[in-house]
Amino acid sequence: MYRQKVMIRTLALAASVALAATACGPQGSAPAAPGSSASAPAASPSGSDNKPGGSSPAPGASASASAGQPSAQGGAKPIMANGDESDQIRDLQARLRQLNLVSVAPTGFYGSKTTAAVKTFQSNNGLPATGAVDEATWQKVQSLSKAPTEEELRPPTSNELAAPDPRCMEGRVMCISKESRTLAWMIDGKVVSSMDVRFGSENTPTREGLFKVDRKERKWTSTLYHTSMPYSMFFSQGQAVHFSQDFANRGYSGASHGCVNVRDMARLSAMFEQVQVGDKVVVYW
Repeated sequence: MYRQKVMIRTLALAASVALAATACGPQGSAPAAPGSSASAPAASPSGSDNKPGGSSPAPGASASASAGQPSAQGGAKPIMANGDESDQIRDLQARLRQLNLVSVAPTGFYGSKTTAAVKTFQSNNGLPATGAVDEATWQKVQSLSKAPTEEELRPPTSNELAAPDPRCMEGRVMCISKESRTLAWMIDGKVVSSMDVRFGSENTPTREGLFKVDRKERKWTSTLYHTSMPYSMFFSQGQAVHFSQDFANRGYSGASHGCVNVRDMARLSAMFEQVQVGDKVVVYW
């Protein structure tokens, strides 16, 4: 009897994992009733310097918090400091990235990562390491960097693209790196577009290997979690590349049940129109 109960529990667990791996609802969410929509609290993506709550600075927004910041150097008032938000900060972050002091994409919000990078820059250049940018620091940053391009100011991914797997260098392929958490849509070895992605959890991992797109669904709903999966491109026993509102909301604090989640709907939509059934999919470390 005991052995029979153990076997039943084991089979039930295996069945639930198999279902989860093909349903691709967000991890940590209970199955929703048909027609309901999933919601989750917003959070900054891991490794970024986003404003708390995940909001992005409005173009042209001016820094405001620095008025209450302490003087940066000898009574000099900071022009950018922790808590500020502006396009000038986006410019600063892009320049710090050029100088290899930050690795994440510019956000326009002056958070802890920007503060740490500025402190390092100041220490390396004989300036008081306050972490706030005064006029002397800003002039020094500008003198050691170049004016950022639009691509540098607003890169397509928050994460840097990994070196493509050799299997990605020929033909039409979605080249998906688990290490960099990016997807590169490539044709004949050239990157056409790229985007941030996230994967399944340890219990329901995204499978690695060489696959092909076996079907596309512009509108699709998870059969288990009843969550929306727009722009689905299925490639491995129910696993698919698709837009995830949960990823857009929570970033890397969540996970899928095996699918490759994309949070940039506009970029994914454009790629969806180009990808054809039969195109390659490579998932690798």
